[in-house]
Amino acid sequence: MLTGAGVAQLIPVLGSLILARLYAPAQFGLFSAWLGVVLLLAVVLTGRFETALAIELDGEPRRLAVISTLTTVLLVASVSGVVLGIAIGIGVSSKIAVPGLLIAASLPSALAIAAAQTWQSWAAAEGLYRKLSLMRIFQAGSVTALQIGMGMLNASAENLGIAYLFGVILSLVFSARLMPLGILPKRNFAATIRNFWSTHIRFPLFSLPADSINTAAAQLPILIVTGKFGAEVGGLLAMAMRTLGAPIGLLGRSVLDVFKRQAATSFRERGECRRDYIQTFWVLALGSLIFCSVMIFCSEPLFATAFGERWRGAGTIAVWLLPLFALRFIASPLSYMVYIAGKQHLDLGWQIVLLGMTIASLNIPQRYNHALQLYSAGYTMLYMAYIAMSYRFSLGTRNDSNR
Repeated sequence: MLTGAGVAQLIPVLGSLILARLYAPAQFGLFSAWLGVVLLLAVVLTGRFETALAIELDGEPRRLAVISTLTTVLLVASVSGVVLGIAIGIGVSSKIAVPGLLIAASLPSALAIAAAQTWQSWAAAEGLYRKLSLMRIFQAGSVTALQIGMGMLNASAENLGIAYLFGVILSLVFSARLMPLGILPKRNFAATIRNFWSTHIRFPLFSLPADSINTAAAQLPILIVTGKFGAEVGGLLAMAMRTLGAPIGLLGRSVLDVFKRQAATSFRERGECRRDYIQTFWVLALGSLIFCSVMIFCSEPLFATAFGERWRGAGTIAVWLLPLFALRFIASPLSYMVYIAGKQHLDLGWQIVLLGMTIASLNIPQRYNHALQLYSAGYTMLYMAYIAMSYRFSLGTRNDSNR
Protein backbone atom coordinates (compact mmCIF):
# COMPACT_ATOMS: atom_id res chain seq x y z
CA MET A 1 0.00 0.00 0.00
CA LEU A 2 2.80 2.42 0.87
CA THR A 3 4.57 1.76 -2.42
CA GLY A 4 1.41 2.22 -4.47
CA ALA A 5 0.35 5.34 -2.60
CA GLY A 6 3.89 6.67 -2.86
CA VAL A 7 3.89 6.39 -6.64
CA ALA A 8 0.36 7.85 -6.84
CA GLN A 9 1.39 10.82 -4.71
CA LEU A 10 4.77 11.28 -6.35
CA ILE A 11 3.20 11.77 -9.78
CA PRO A 12 1.30 15.01 -8.95
CA VAL A 13 4.22 16.27 -6.83
CA LEU A 14 6.62 15.86 -9.74
CA GLY A 15 3.95 17.20 -12.05
CA SER A 16 3.75 20.32 -9.88
CA LEU A 17 7.35 21.07 -10.79
CA ILE A 18 6.19 21.47 -14.40
CA LEU A 19 2.76 22.96 -13.67
CA ALA A 20 4.29 25.69 -11.49
CA ARG A 21 6.32 26.86 -14.48
CA LEU A 22 3.38 26.68 -16.88
CA TYR A 23 0.65 28.28 -14.77
CA ALA A 24 0.80 31.57 -12.87
CA PRO A 25 -0.15 31.56 -9.15
CA ALA A 26 -3.36 33.47 -9.95
CA GLN A 27 -4.55 30.81 -12.43
CA PHE A 28 -3.61 28.04 -10.03
CA GLY A 29 -5.48 29.85 -7.25
CA LEU A 30 -8.66 30.16 -9.33
CA PHE A 31 -8.53 26.47 -10.27
CA SER A 32 -7.94 25.46 -6.64
CA ALA A 33 -10.92 27.50 -5.48
CA TRP A 34 -13.12 25.82 -8.12
CA LEU A 35 -11.79 22.38 -7.19
CA GLY A 36 -12.64 23.03 -3.54
CA VAL A 37 -16.29 23.51 -4.45
CA VAL A 38 -16.26 20.41 -6.68
CA LEU A 39 -14.78 18.25 -3.93
CA LEU A 40 -17.46 19.45 -1.53
CA LEU A 41 -20.17 18.59 -4.07
CA ALA A 42 -18.63 15.13 -4.55
CA VAL A 43 -19.00 14.47 -0.81
CA VAL A 44 -22.68 15.43 -0.99
CA LEU A 45 -23.33 13.14 -3.98
CA THR A 46 -22.22 9.99 -2.15
CA GLY A 47 -24.22 10.63 1.01
CA ARG A 48 -21.02 9.22 2.61
CA PHE A 49 -22.37 5.73 1.97
CA GLU A 50 -18.99 4.73 0.50
CA THR A 51 -17.49 4.96 3.99
CA ALA A 52 -19.88 2.20 5.09
CA LEU A 53 -18.43 -0.33 2.63
CA ALA A 54 -15.75 -1.53 5.07
CA ILE A 55 -18.46 -2.36 7.59
CA GLU A 56 -20.32 -4.63 5.13
CA LEU A 57 -19.51 -8.33 4.92
CA ASP A 58 -17.03 -9.39 2.22
CA GLY A 59 -18.25 -10.54 -1.17
CA GLU A 60 -21.79 -10.19 -2.49
CA PRO A 61 -23.19 -8.06 0.39
CA ARG A 62 -20.48 -5.48 -0.23
CA ARG A 63 -20.98 -5.57 -4.01
CA LEU A 64 -24.68 -4.80 -3.52
CA ALA A 65 -23.64 -1.98 -1.18
CA VAL A 66 -21.42 -0.57 -3.95
CA ILE A 67 -24.33 -0.68 -6.40
CA SER A 68 -26.55 1.08 -3.85
CA THR A 69 -23.90 3.75 -3.29
CA LEU A 70 -23.46 4.40 -7.02
CA THR A 71 -27.24 4.57 -7.44
CA THR A 72 -27.31 7.20 -4.69
CA VAL A 73 -24.62 9.17 -6.51
CA LEU A 74 -26.60 9.17 -9.76
CA LEU A 75 -29.88 10.14 -8.07
CA VAL A 76 -28.38 13.02 -6.11
CA ALA A 77 -26.43 14.16 -9.18
CA SER A 78 -29.66 14.28 -11.19
CA VAL A 79 -31.31 16.49 -8.60
CA SER A 80 -28.21 18.67 -8.40
CA GLY A 81 -28.20 19.01 -12.18
CA VAL A 82 -31.74 20.37 -12.13
CA VAL A 83 -30.83 22.86 -9.40
CA LEU A 84 -27.69 23.95 -11.27
CA GLY A 85 -29.66 24.34 -14.50
CA ILE A 86 -32.22 26.56 -12.77
CA ALA A 87 -29.43 28.64 -11.21
CA ILE A 88 -27.77 29.16 -14.58
CA GLY A 89 -31.14 29.94 -16.17
CA ILE A 90 -31.91 32.78 -13.74
CA GLY A 91 -28.44 34.26 -14.16
CA VAL A 92 -26.82 33.33 -10.85
CA SER A 93 -23.65 32.15 -12.60
CA SER A 94 -23.12 35.62 -14.12
CA LYS A 95 -22.67 37.04 -10.61
CA ILE A 96 -19.86 34.61 -9.76
CA ALA A 97 -16.30 35.47 -10.77
CA VAL A 98 -15.70 32.00 -12.21
CA PRO A 99 -15.38 31.20 -15.94
CA GLY A 100 -18.52 29.66 -17.43
CA LEU A 101 -16.60 26.61 -18.64
CA LEU A 102 -15.59 25.76 -15.08
CA ILE A 103 -19.17 26.19 -13.86
CA ALA A 104 -20.40 23.80 -16.56
CA ALA A 105 -17.73 21.26 -15.61
CA SER A 106 -18.52 21.36 -11.89
CA LEU A 107 -21.23 18.71 -11.67
CA PRO A 108 -19.65 16.21 -14.13
CA SER A 109 -16.37 16.54 -12.22
CA ALA A 110 -18.06 15.94 -8.87
CA LEU A 111 -19.95 12.94 -10.29
CA ALA A 112 -16.74 11.39 -11.64
CA ILE A 113 -14.89 11.99 -8.36
CA ALA A 114 -17.72 10.47 -6.29
CA ALA A 115 -17.88 7.34 -8.48
CA ALA A 116 -14.09 6.92 -8.53
CA GLN A 117 -13.95 7.28 -4.76
CA THR A 118 -16.63 4.61 -4.38
CA TRP A 119 -14.62 2.16 -6.49
CA GLN A 120 -11.48 2.86 -4.47
CA SER A 121 -13.34 2.44 -1.19
CA TRP A 122 -14.66 -0.89 -2.50
CA ALA A 123 -11.13 -2.11 -3.28
CA ALA A 124 -9.89 -1.01 0.15
CA ALA A 125 -12.79 -2.68 1.95
CA GLU A 126 -12.14 -5.95 0.11
CA GLY A 127 -8.44 -5.80 1.00
CA LEU A 128 -7.47 -5.64 -2.70
CA TYR A 129 -4.64 -3.20 -2.06
CA ARG A 130 -2.78 -3.86 -5.30
CA LYS A 131 -5.83 -2.96 -7.36
CA LEU A 132 -6.44 0.07 -5.15
CA SER A 133 -2.89 1.25 -5.76
CA LEU A 134 -3.28 0.81 -9.51
CA MET A 135 -6.49 2.86 -9.47
CA ARG A 136 -4.82 5.73 -7.65
CA ILE A 137 -1.68 5.64 -9.77
CA PHE A 138 -3.73 5.70 -12.98
CA GLN A 139 -5.86 8.60 -11.73
CA ALA A 140 -2.86 10.65 -10.63
CA GLY A 141 -1.08 9.98 -13.92
CA SER A 142 -4.09 10.78 -16.09
CA VAL A 143 -4.91 14.06 -14.36
CA THR A 144 -1.29 15.26 -14.22
CA ALA A 145 -0.48 14.34 -17.82
CA LEU A 146 -3.60 16.06 -19.18
CA GLN A 147 -3.01 19.19 -17.08
CA ILE A 148 0.54 19.47 -18.38
CA GLY A 149 -0.58 18.89 -21.96
CA MET A 150 -3.40 21.43 -21.73
CA GLY A 151 -1.05 23.92 -20.07
CA MET A 152 1.31 23.76 -23.01
CA LEU A 153 -1.57 24.81 -25.25
CA ASN A 154 -3.01 27.47 -22.97
CA ALA A 155 -2.03 27.88 -19.31
CA SER A 156 -5.44 28.88 -17.92
CA ALA A 157 -7.58 27.88 -14.95
CA GLU A 158 -10.20 26.53 -17.38
CA ASN A 159 -7.72 24.11 -18.91
CA LEU A 160 -6.62 22.94 -15.47
CA GLY A 161 -10.24 22.16 -14.63
CA ILE A 162 -11.14 20.42 -17.89
CA ALA A 163 -7.97 18.33 -17.74
CA TYR A 164 -8.88 17.31 -14.19
CA LEU A 165 -12.37 16.25 -15.30
CA PHE A 166 -11.20 14.05 -18.17
CA GLY A 167 -8.37 12.61 -16.08
CA VAL A 168 -10.81 11.40 -13.42
CA ILE A 169 -13.17 10.01 -16.09
CA LEU A 170 -10.32 7.96 -17.58
CA SER A 171 -9.41 6.64 -14.14
CA LEU A 172 -13.05 5.71 -13.49
CA VAL A 173 -13.17 3.66 -16.70
CA PHE A 174 -9.93 1.97 -15.68
CA SER A 175 -11.29 1.16 -12.20
CA ALA A 176 -14.51 -0.30 -13.64
CA ARG A 177 -12.51 -2.59 -15.90
CA LEU A 178 -10.18 -3.60 -13.06
CA MET A 179 -13.08 -4.41 -10.71
CA PRO A 180 -16.20 -5.05 -12.80
CA LEU A 181 -19.43 -4.22 -11.01
CA GLY A 182 -21.19 -7.29 -12.34
CA ILE A 183 -24.87 -7.63 -13.15
CA LEU A 184 -27.51 -5.67 -11.29
CA PRO A 185 -29.95 -7.55 -9.06
CA LYS A 186 -32.78 -8.84 -11.26
CA ARG A 187 -35.28 -8.87 -8.43
CA ASN A 188 -36.01 -6.50 -5.59
CA PHE A 189 -33.48 -3.95 -6.84
CA ALA A 190 -35.33 -1.06 -5.21
CA ALA A 191 -35.78 -3.05 -2.00
CA THR A 192 -32.03 -3.77 -1.87
CA ILE A 193 -31.23 -0.08 -2.11
CA ARG A 194 -33.86 0.90 0.48
CA ASN A 195 -32.53 -1.73 2.88
CA PHE A 196 -28.99 -0.41 2.43
CA TRP A 197 -30.16 3.15 3.07
CA SER A 198 -32.10 2.20 6.19
CA THR A 199 -29.25 0.10 7.60
CA HIS A 200 -26.72 2.91 7.22
CA ILE A 201 -29.01 5.90 7.77
CA ARG A 202 -26.54 7.40 10.27
CA PHE A 203 -24.09 8.09 7.45
CA PRO A 204 -26.24 10.62 5.54
CA LEU A 205 -27.76 11.93 8.78
CA PHE A 206 -24.51 12.56 10.65
CA SER A 207 -21.48 11.66 8.53
CA LEU A 208 -22.65 13.57 5.45
CA PRO A 209 -23.07 16.94 7.20
CA ALA A 210 -19.93 16.30 9.27
CA ASP A 211 -17.78 15.41 6.26
CA SER A 212 -19.33 18.19 4.18
CA ILE A 213 -18.37 20.65 6.89
CA ASN A 214 -14.91 19.09 7.09
CA THR A 215 -14.42 19.38 3.33
CA ALA A 216 -15.74 22.95 3.38
CA ALA A 217 -13.42 23.82 6.26
CA ALA A 218 -10.49 22.30 4.34
CA GLN A 219 -11.31 24.25 1.15
CA LEU A 220 -12.50 27.50 2.72
CA PRO A 221 -8.98 28.85 3.34
CA ILE A 222 -8.31 28.99 -0.40
CA LEU A 223 -11.77 30.42 -1.14
CA ILE A 224 -11.59 33.06 1.60
CA VAL A 225 -7.95 34.00 1.01
CA THR A 226 -8.52 34.24 -2.75
CA GLY A 227 -11.57 36.45 -2.26
CA LYS A 228 -10.07 38.64 0.47
CA PHE A 229 -6.39 38.88 -0.41
CA GLY A 230 -6.34 38.09 -4.14
CA ALA A 231 -5.90 35.10 -6.48
CA GLU A 232 -2.10 35.26 -6.30
CA VAL A 233 -2.02 34.77 -2.53
CA GLY A 234 -4.69 32.08 -2.97
CA GLY A 235 -2.43 30.32 -5.47
CA LEU A 236 0.54 30.40 -3.08
CA LEU A 237 -1.65 28.97 -0.32
CA ALA A 238 -2.98 26.27 -2.64
CA MET A 239 0.55 25.21 -3.62
CA ALA A 240 1.64 25.12 0.03
CA MET A 241 -1.35 22.99 1.02
CA ARG A 242 -0.89 20.70 -1.97
CA THR A 243 2.76 20.09 -1.11
CA LEU A 244 2.21 19.63 2.62
CA GLY A 245 -0.71 17.32 1.88
CA ALA A 246 1.52 14.98 -0.13
CA PRO A 247 2.76 13.01 2.93
CA ILE A 248 -0.85 12.46 4.00
CA GLY A 249 -1.53 10.95 0.59
CA LEU A 250 1.72 8.99 0.72
CA LEU A 251 1.49 7.32 4.13
CA GLY A 252 -1.72 8.51 5.76
CA ARG A 253 -4.10 7.14 3.14
CA SER A 254 -2.23 3.84 2.98
CA VAL A 255 -2.40 3.50 6.75
CA LEU A 256 -6.11 4.36 6.67
CA ASP A 257 -6.90 1.70 4.06
CA VAL A 258 -5.28 -0.97 6.22
CA PHE A 259 -6.40 0.43 9.58
CA LYS A 260 -10.10 0.69 8.78
CA ARG A 261 -10.31 -2.96 7.69
CA GLN A 262 -8.30 -4.31 10.64
CA ALA A 263 -9.90 -2.03 13.22
CA ALA A 264 -13.41 -2.74 11.95
CA THR A 265 -12.75 -6.48 12.16
CA SER A 266 -11.33 -6.22 15.70
CA PHE A 267 -14.18 -4.01 16.86
CA ARG A 268 -16.74 -6.39 15.38
CA GLU A 269 -15.13 -9.41 17.07
CA ARG A 270 -13.98 -7.98 20.43
CA GLY A 271 -15.91 -4.76 20.88
CA GLU A 272 -12.68 -2.72 20.93
CA CYS A 273 -9.58 -2.11 18.80
CA ARG A 274 -7.19 -0.33 21.17
CA ARG A 275 -4.10 -2.27 20.05
CA ASP A 276 -4.76 -1.51 16.37
CA TYR A 277 -5.24 2.15 17.26
CA ILE A 278 -2.02 2.44 19.30
CA GLN A 279 0.09 0.71 16.66
CA THR A 280 -1.29 2.96 13.95
CA PHE A 281 -0.82 6.08 16.08
CA TRP A 282 2.91 5.46 16.60
CA VAL A 283 3.52 4.79 12.91
CA LEU A 284 1.83 8.08 12.03
CA ALA A 285 3.54 10.04 14.83
CA LEU A 286 6.98 8.89 13.68
CA GLY A 287 6.24 9.81 10.08
CA SER A 288 4.95 13.22 11.15
CA LEU A 289 8.07 13.92 13.23
CA ILE A 290 10.44 13.06 10.39
CA PHE A 291 8.53 15.21 7.89
CA CYS A 292 8.35 18.25 10.19
CA SER A 293 12.04 18.01 11.07
CA VAL A 294 12.91 18.39 7.39
CA MET A 295 10.33 20.99 6.34
CA ILE A 296 10.84 23.45 9.19
CA PHE A 297 14.42 24.15 8.10
CA CYS A 298 14.27 23.99 4.30
CA SER A 299 10.72 24.91 3.30
CA GLU A 300 11.35 28.31 1.65
CA PRO A 301 14.46 27.39 -0.37
CA LEU A 302 12.83 24.08 -1.32
CA PHE A 303 9.78 25.80 -2.84
CA ALA A 304 11.92 28.41 -4.61
CA THR A 305 14.25 25.79 -6.06
CA ALA A 306 11.59 23.25 -7.00
CA PHE A 307 8.85 25.52 -8.35
CA GLY A 308 10.62 28.75 -9.20
CA GLU A 309 11.36 31.97 -7.33
CA ARG A 310 7.80 33.30 -7.74
CA TRP A 311 6.61 30.45 -5.48
CA ARG A 312 8.95 31.24 -2.55
CA GLY A 313 6.01 32.74 -0.65
CA ALA A 314 4.35 29.31 -0.68
CA GLY A 315 7.32 28.02 1.33
CA THR A 316 6.76 30.71 3.95
CA ILE A 317 3.08 29.80 4.19
CA ALA A 318 4.05 26.12 4.51
CA VAL A 319 6.02 26.87 7.68
CA TRP A 320 2.99 28.60 9.22
CA LEU A 321 0.78 25.61 8.41
CA LEU A 322 3.24 22.92 9.47
CA PRO A 323 1.70 22.25 12.96
CA LEU A 324 -1.73 21.86 11.37
CA PHE A 325 -0.56 19.31 8.79
CA ALA A 326 1.59 17.45 11.32
CA LEU A 327 -1.48 16.66 13.43
CA ARG A 328 -3.74 16.16 10.41
CA PHE A 329 -1.26 13.50 9.28
CA ILE A 330 -1.95 11.64 12.53
CA ALA A 331 -5.64 12.39 13.00
CA SER A 332 -7.00 11.75 9.50
CA PRO A 333 -6.45 7.96 9.32
CA LEU A 334 -7.53 7.48 12.95
CA SER A 335 -10.74 9.43 12.34
CA TYR A 336 -12.32 6.28 10.88
CA MET A 337 -12.92 5.26 14.52
CA VAL A 338 -15.95 7.57 14.33
CA TYR A 339 -17.62 5.26 11.81
CA ILE A 340 -16.52 2.02 13.47
CA ALA A 341 -17.83 3.08 16.88
CA GLY A 342 -20.99 4.72 15.49
CA LYS A 343 -20.17 8.12 17.01
CA GLN A 344 -20.99 10.24 13.98
CA HIS A 345 -23.06 12.67 16.05
CA LEU A 346 -20.00 13.64 18.13
CA ASP A 347 -17.95 14.04 14.99
CA LEU A 348 -20.62 16.37 13.60
CA GLY A 349 -20.34 18.60 16.68
CA TRP A 350 -16.56 18.76 16.32
CA GLN A 351 -16.84 19.64 12.62
CA ILE A 352 -19.24 22.50 13.39
CA VAL A 353 -16.74 23.96 15.86
CA LEU A 354 -14.00 23.52 13.25
CA LEU A 355 -16.01 25.37 10.62
CA GLY A 356 -16.68 28.27 12.98
CA MET A 357 -13.02 28.51 13.89
CA THR A 358 -11.97 28.49 10.21
CA ILE A 359 -14.35 31.27 9.20
CA ALA A 360 -13.49 33.45 12.21
CA SER A 361 -9.71 33.02 12.05
CA LEU A 362 -9.51 33.82 8.33
CA ASN A 363 -11.92 36.76 8.32
CA ILE A 364 -11.08 38.71 11.47
CA PRO A 365 -7.37 39.52 10.82
CA GLN A 366 -6.69 42.13 8.18
CA ARG A 367 -3.38 40.69 7.00
CA TYR A 368 -3.13 37.31 5.37
CA ASN A 369 -0.09 36.22 7.38
CA HIS A 370 -1.91 36.83 10.67
CA ALA A 371 -5.02 35.08 9.33
CA LEU A 372 -3.15 31.95 8.26
CA GLN A 373 -1.15 31.75 11.49
CA LEU A 374 -4.30 32.05 13.61
CA TYR A 375 -6.02 29.46 11.43
CA SER A 376 -3.14 27.03 11.87
CA ALA A 377 -3.11 27.45 15.67
CA GLY A 378 -6.86 26.90 15.97
CA TYR A 379 -6.81 23.83 13.75
CA THR A 380 -3.90 22.35 15.72
CA MET A 381 -5.72 22.59 19.05
CA LEU A 382 -8.87 21.05 17.62
CA TYR A 383 -6.91 18.14 16.13
CA MET A 384 -5.39 17.41 19.54
CA ALA A 385 -8.88 17.14 20.99
CA TYR A 386 -9.97 14.93 18.07
CA ILE A 387 -7.13 12.46 18.57
CA ALA A 388 -8.02 12.13 22.26
CA MET A 389 -11.68 11.60 21.32
CA SER A 390 -10.93 8.93 18.71
CA TYR A 391 -8.73 7.05 21.20
CA ARG A 392 -11.63 6.81 23.62
CA PHE A 393 -13.75 5.42 20.79
CA SER A 394 -11.15 2.67 20.20
CA LEU A 395 -11.76 1.37 23.75
CA GLY A 396 -15.30 0.50 22.67
CA THR A 397 -17.41 -1.58 25.02
CA ARG A 398 -14.38 -2.18 27.19
CA ASN A 399 -14.33 1.53 27.91
CA ASP A 400 -18.04 1.48 28.77
CA SER A 401 -17.62 -1.40 31.23
CA ASN A 402 -14.79 0.36 33.06
CA ARG A 403 -16.75 3.52 33.77
